[in-house]
Amino acid sequence: MLNPPPNPFAEARFLISAAQLSQLPDADRPELAFAGRSNAGKSSALNRLCGRRQLARVSKTPGRTQLLNFFELPQGRLVDLPGYGFAKAPRNLREGWGELIEGYLASRECLRGLALVMDARHPLTGFDRMMLGWAQAEQLPCHLLLTKADKLRPSEQRRTLREVERELPTVHEQASAQLFSSQTGDGVEEAREFLAQWLN
Repeated sequence: MLNPPPNPFAEARFLISAAQLSQLPDADRPELAFAGRSNAGKSSALNRLCGRRQLARVSKTPGRTQLLNFFELPQGRLVDLPGYGFAKAPRNLREGWGELIEGYLASRECLRGLALVMDARHPLTGFDRMMLGWAQAEQLPCHLLLTKADKLRPSEQRRTLREVERELPTVHEQASAQLFSSQTGDGVEEAREFLAQWLN
């Protein structure tokens, strides 16, 4: 059996958390951002991609990521954005996160792409479509990780992926999608290979 290729995200290490745009690190290297609904498994996906269990904090309470969390790599940075749409937090805090996310995505010149994490059982929600529409307007490449795919039967997985790929061009012409499971590892190597291109 062939050995898997080396993990391009294996050396990720925490750099800084930013509560406002003035706290962002210098935009001197390419960045890849991770966004998604608060209950879509974003932190788990990021940890699995990096091969690290506790790199991004995983909580049973959706919406615990409240800052922009930056992780350093030799070839760039990964950025974990606050989850949207489900956070159990005061409304004024949630609105603040929205402004922080929008400000980062609109002004960060070194941002190369957006990994949009969606629960494969509930893809393309209204919030997801808004994020895709914004990215389309900014001509920012997007790759969808349809997480928790292990919760679906194989036939349901294939159908979900087909339906998402058929609908994607109507909201983002340059977006792509794949099935992904942090639990089983399905789709992890594919995602690593695809996303690493944006940092090279």
